[in-house]
Amino acid sequence: MRKALIIGIDHYDRLKPLKGCVADATAVAGVLETNFDQSVNFTTPRLLTATDRGNPLDRRQLRTEVEAVFAGDPDVALLYFAGHGFVDETGGFLCASDSQDGNDGLPLSEIMTFARQSKAKNRIIILDSCYGGIAGNRAGGSGVAEIAEGMTLLTASTEKEYAYEGGNGAPGVFTNLLVHALDGAAANLVGDVTPGSVYAHIDQSLGPWGGQRPVFKTNVKSFVSLRRAKPPISLSDLKKLASLFPAPGHRIKLDPSFEPERERPDTGVAPNPANTEIFAVLQSYVKVNLVRPVGAPHMWHAAMDSQSCELTVLGEHYRRLVAEKLI
Repeated sequence: MRKALIIGIDHYDRLKPLKGCVADATAVAGVLETNFDQSVNFTTPRLLTATDRGNPLDRRQLRTEVEAVFAGDPDVALLYFAGHGFVDETGGFLCASDSQDGNDGLPLSEIMTFARQSKAKNRIIILDSCYGGIAGNRAGGSGVAEIAEGMTLLTASTEKEYAYEGGNGAPGVFTNLLVHALDGAAANLVGDVTPGSVYAHIDQSLGPWGGQRPVFKTNVKSFVSLRRAKPPISLSDLKKLASLFPAPGHRIKLDPSFEPERERPDTGVAPNPANTEIFAVLQSYVKVNLVRPVGAPHMWHAAMDSQSCELTVLGEHYRRLVAEKLI
């Protein structure tokens, strides 16, 4: 079982109201609920939003719901929060609708305790709030993180930065990139999106912009996928890597018979159906940077000029995974 609690708070009684957090939470819940093939991913993610005075989310309910998502022993327990964050000399807080000055919110230390004591195999906390990077830090401002085994933290900003909202209620900068990552931008070649690949996508996408930097802290020993997106290459083709390239450094010798659409006039070589079938698979590898031509700018030229092709570094990595039956 995989559990997820998705929270977005726009309405605050005393603090400045927000405009994009409900949109953020709704977008995250939508992408997490199913995988690309519409199979169940997280079992009905619990979506809690505070949109206006008639629909608040107070501190008591916030604490109860956070405690509940880490209860039991699911494979994955995930918490996502979009709303006001606050930090002072005692630590960080997530602000509920009834927060008056920030430090009366839900302490991040309590959330970390719920997660640390949880029997869930993987506990994932994603915070799109200001100062979220303080989560998991040792008390006293030492800057040292204390993350129990099986825990992962991903936050929109460091403990000293704001997290920027989107305009006109649109998803914020961080969550927009998060949703894109989950939708496939951070997927590996079998379609799995991991917390680490999400962080890498967000960090790279933000580039040198200094206004907001994501923070990633993890202590895991086993692979965990947040979602399965549509793979960029078919699994059946991917599994042919080890047979087409039976050893590291192997090269496949090409010739004009691999090209399916034309004969080369000066050779008169006709397409060979067996070779053109292999060539189609090799071309799919080229598209995802698994294979490159040797001695030619493109695979067509390599075939026409009887050159060869070889695996890239990434290709060698996936060849080993296939050969060792890890895929």
